[in-house]
Order: sequence, then C-alpha cells, then structure tokens
Amino acid sequence: MSAPDQLGSAAESVAKALPVLRQEAAAADEHARFPAASLQALREQGLLGLTVPVEYGGAGESLTTFVTVAQELAGACLSSAQIWAMHCFQVDAIARYGTQELRDTLLPRIAAGDVYIASVTSERGRGASLFSANAALRLAGDHLLLERTAPVCTGGAHADGYLITMRNAEDATAHEVTLVYADRHDLAVTASGDWNPLGMRATESIGLTLSGRVPPQNVVGEAGAFAAIARESMIPISHLGWSACWLGTARGALQELIAWLRQSGPSEHGDLFYERLAHVRVDLELVSSYLASVTEHVVRARAEGRSLAEPRLQLKLNTLKLIASEHTFRAVDRMIQLAGLRIGYMKDSPIALERHLRDLRSAALNHANDGLWVGVGALTLLDRAVDLA
Repeated sequence: MSAPDQLGSAAESVAKALPVLRQEAAAADEHARFPAASLQALREQGLLGLTVPVEYGGAGESLTTFVTVAQELAGACLSSAQIWAMHCFQVDAIARYGTQELRDTLLPRIAAGDVYIASVTSERGRGASLFSANAALRLAGDHLLLERTAPVCTGGAHADGYLITMRNAEDATAHEVTLVYADRHDLAVTASGDWNPLGMRATESIGLTLSGRVPPQNVVGEAGAFAAIARESMIPISHLGWSACWLGTARGALQELIAWLRQSGPSEHGDLFYERLAHVRVDLELVSSYLASVTEHVVRARAEGRSLAEPRLQLKLNTLKLIASEHTFRAVDRMIQLAGLRIGYMKDSPIALERHLRDLRSAALNHANDGLWVGVGALTLLDRAVDLA
C-alpha cells in the first residue's frame, strides 16, 4: 500500500481505526486468532509509522503521543494495542540504532504501512534472559546466515519483518548478542505450536522457526552489543507502551461501566458501592499519574542526551511496570464485583469486563513481576537520596 498523501493527526487516525478494533475484538478473542482486520486498519491510518521520523515519511510523533495512542487503542482491544505497541518498540530501535542504509530502505516502508515488525527474542534452553542467545550468526560470503527457533513470538506468523537476537558468532559467548533485522521475503518462516491461553488470545503468540540470510547492514547497533539497545530503547519503551495499554484497557472498562450504570436508571447505591467505585478510580489515577511522570523523565533524558540505563530512571521504569500491571488488574477485578454476576462475569455481557480481566491477568506475567520486584529492591539500595517521582 502507499502512504496517505497527508497523515492526519494522531487523534484522527486513531478515531478512524477504533471502530474496526472494537468490532473485531470479541471474535478474535473467542477464536484466539490474530486481529488481521485491526492490523489492516492501523496500516491504512498510518499508525505503523506513528513514531517513524518525518524525514522518512512517518508522522514523527513523540513518546508522549505514543503513550496516548496506546491507551486509546487498548480501550478497544488490548491484544491489538499490544501488537501495535510492540511493533513500535522495534521501530524505535531501528530509528535510533539502525545503519543509515537500513533506515533509508526500511523506515519509509514502515511509514507507508507496508511493514509490521515482530520481535524474536525468546529462545528455548536459556530461560527468560533477554541478554543471552544460543543460535549463532554465520558468515557466508557477503551475507549473514541465521537459523533461529523462538517458542513465543507475538503476531510473528503475520509479520512482514523481524528483529531477531542472535549470538554474534559461533565462537562468541552467549552474552555477545547481536540484533538483526530480516525481511520476511529473505526468510523461510514456519509456525508451530498452539495458542489457547486464558487472555491476550488475539496476540497469537505461537512458536516460529526462521532461517535465511541478510546483508550485514541489517545489523542494528554494534555487533554483540544488543544489551545497550535493550537498555536504552526496547526495555524503556516497552515499559511505557505496555503500561499505557493496560491503563487504556482498564480506563475503557470503567467508561463502559459508568455508562451502563447511568443508563440502567435510578438506583439507590449505598456507601459501600461508592467506596468500591472510588478505589477503582484511585487505582487508575495513580497509574495514569505515574505513567505521565515516567514518560516525562524518559523524554527529558533523551532530549538531554542522558542514558536511560541510569539506575534511578531504571528504578522508575521498573516501578511503573509493577504499578500498572497490578493496579489495572485490581481495578477491573473490583469493577466486576461492582457490576455483579450478570453484567460483570458473563462472556455475553454488554460490558467486556470478563475479557478485560483475562487479558490483564497476563500483565504481571509479561516480563514477570517477581524478577522486577527483586530488581527494584536492589536498585533502591543504590538511590541514597530516595529520589521519588
């Protein structure tokens, strides 16, 4: 497809895409299938290129706008929003660390809506570590050969390109990890496994086997130095994007619940009802405020050329993920209690609280909270000033 002659504002683009996401959300969840129509709407509205710099044909929007758009999309369908947000994580890494040749050829295609990128970082046999890899790159003439199996790849069967972590060479250590971009047409891609989870069913996060060859200019960042890209780009942006998505889903749920309560006619609510409703509101206010604060910290650090790996900022980013994942789930759980069995708990309810609860249950498992709590505790000892947000 070709890019629109003029990209409308982000709000206009989102407004045009949202009806498609809402219409497809329930069926995609029911059948655990990738939301193809929703992705197509995001392509057509230029949203795959939201953060692509203007000089490459993108909208060039800020991280603040990215966070806002993620919330809006997630209010309609969390799976679709998270698929989109994860694509944006990859775009940020390419725009900041890709070679000039890769940026010149790839970013205009992303801006045009032609390339949706999936992340390939999971690997069997090494646990949850993001900073190590087993499968090694091999040199063959003027190309790099890769063979890679990933047990989990969100939306990978439908991607047009992939950012893949690889061990830098056959004689490299497991921690010498290189990030490589590969177009789908340069690879043989085989999907494997089933996807029948409790929630986030439309992400279709199945296994992939990829093999093929890419030119050396497709290496993103320095060879063997993926950890720096992860700390400066992919991890911070993922914490912002995921948190925004979770908040957007919970906020959308509260909007639906309030609309239903107001439309259901006059009702005498006791103090307990109002107290429980207040707890929901306060949970979301806290997440929203902290998300805005941490987003501002990241934007300012980038503008000033400061590292995002600085311990106090890492502490805030990790805290954000913990707060957002736990408080949004708790808020929707409380909404179900308020709505009751018929409206809150049933799959065929006019309010999708049951789906939202299942989807948000995954938030604490996605980059598991157990490890983050340990990390926040360790980082706390390094911050003698106790620099709070």
